[in-house]
Amino acid sequence: MTEPGFSVGPFGGIGPEELLNCYATGVFPMGEARDDPRIFLVEPDQRGVIPLDGFHIPTRLKRTVRSAPFEVRVSTAFDAVLDACAAPGPGREDTWINGPIRRLYLALQAMGHAHSIECWKGERLVGGLYGVTLGGAFFGESMFSRERDASKVALVHLVARLKRGGWRLLDAQFLTEHLSQFGAVETPQGAYLKLLKAARPLRPNSRSLFEPMSGEAAVFYALQPTTQAS
Repeated sequence: MTEPGFSVGPFGGIGPEELLNCYATGVFPMGEARDDPRIFLVEPDQRGVIPLDGFHIPTRLKRTVRSAPFEVRVSTAFDAVLDACAAPGPGREDTWINGPIRRLYLALQAMGHAHSIECWKGERLVGGLYGVTLGGAFFGESMFSRERDASKVALVHLVARLKRGGWRLLDAQFLTEHLSQFGAVETPQGAYLKLLKAARPLRPNSRSLFEPMSGEAAVFYALQPTTQAS
């Protein structure tokens, strides 16, 4: 959290309303480590964004999504998704989701401002992601997989549902090699703030997140222009 290209600072006494105000102004919280109770606000110089009209699905993944290997549910086990994203794993021995952050996102979920996209096999949660919604912006926070492609399938379903419902901005926080395969790009913070300002007043159809969607429909909507998807 001390690398160049970031603006960071400790932030105490934050509640869910204050957290929403952070997102509205282009900053987001992180913990230094899972066992460190402090919360830091982060404002990257370059923001990772997945342009909804530039979303790309690799060919093999299209086949996987269409074959529907998982049952996709929305916000039926938000706390379990949060805990799975916080759990250490290969190449990720420590994570930034600490106790205070966990409590904040559970509060946002209770307020209807945070959602999880979940991949299930029977009654076993095998992958998913979660994020925060504010107006027409969705702020992706973290994802996990316990089976091949589970988090990728969740991402395709998220994009499809956002486009169908009228969202216009999908914030990925940082550009990674993993996300670049889906069309994610780096956006200067100033340009990102303009995108955020345009998206915030929108009122997308929140029901679109929860309505059932087949794998075939997920691919279709994820690749549709936003003007036609909603």
